[in-house]
Amino acid sequence: METCIQKQQVIFIMGATGTGKSRLSIDIATKYSGEIINSDKMQVYKGLDIVTNKITEPEKRGVPHHLLGEIDPEADFTAQDFRYHALSAIRRVLRSDKVPVIVGGSNSFIEALVDDPLSSFRSKYECCFLWLDVSLPVLYSYVAQRVDQMVDAGLVDEVRGIFDRKADYTRGIRKSIGVPELEEYFQAEMEGNDESAENLLEVAISDIKSNTCKLINTQLSKIYRLKKEVGWPIHRVDATTVFEKRGKEAEDAWEEDVLQPCFKIVGDFLKNSMKVQHLY
Repeated sequence: METCIQKQQVIFIMGATGTGKSRLSIDIATKYSGEIINSDKMQVYKGLDIVTNKITEPEKRGVPHHLLGEIDPEADFTAQDFRYHALSAIRRVLRSDKVPVIVGGSNSFIEALVDDPLSSFRSKYECCFLWLDVSLPVLYSYVAQRVDQMVDAGLVDEVRGIFDRKADYTRGIRKSIGVPELEEYFQAEMEGNDESAENLLEVAISDIKSNTCKLINTQLSKIYRLKKEVGWPIHRVDATTVFEKRGKEAEDAWEEDVLQPCFKIVGDFLKNSMKVQHLY
C-alpha cells in the first residue's frame, strides 16, 4: 500500500535590524494568506515597544501576529523556549490553512527551530529563507537616524519607567539595546546632578547607536555562517536602493527591488516545493 506524506511550508524572513523585515513580512503575509510569527528575542517580551521597535497596529494591516509582546519581561526566554512556542504557533497557523511567516533578526532562535534534531523540523516542513540585506554604510546611517527618531518618540521616558538600580540587566527585556546604556544617566538624574546627567544622556544615545551597529555585524555573521558553512539555501535580496531614495522613488524601489523578487521566490516556493514522498 502506498502512503503519501506532504511536507508543509514555512517562510522565513531574515536580516539585520533595520532592513525592513517587518514591512516585508506584512506584504508577503497579505499576498499569500499568511500569519506572522515573531523571532526577535526582544520583541517577544511585553513592554518597551519603542525600544524594541515593535510593529504598530496600523502597520500590521490586520495580519495576525504570534509571539509578539507576549512573554513576561522578567523571564529569561531562551532559544529552546522559542522553539517550543514557535512550533506550537506554526501548527496553529497551518490548522487555519494559512502560511506561517517567521520574521526576526535573532538567527540563533531560527537555527534552534530549524536544525534542532529533537524537533525533526526539516522532515516535516519545507523552508523558504529570504534574507533582506542593505549595504552597511547605508544601514549604519539609517539606524543612527532611527535611534534619534526613537528618542524623539519617547524612548528615554519608556526606559525610565522600568529603571531599577537593583534590577538584573542580563536577563529579560532589560537586555534590549537602549536599556543598559541609560542606567548611568538615570542614576545621575536621581542624584540631582543635572550637568552630569545631560552629558551622560548624550553618551548613552551614542552608545545605543554604536551597539546597534555591533548587533548588525553579529547578525550578518550568523547569516553568512548559516548560508556558507551550514549550507542553508538562503535567498539574498538587496534593499539598499530603498534606503538611498525618498518618497515615491523609495516606494518604487521597494516594489521593484524587494517585492517583485521576493514574490517570485515565495510564489515559486509555494507552487513547486510541495514535495510528495512515496513510502512503500
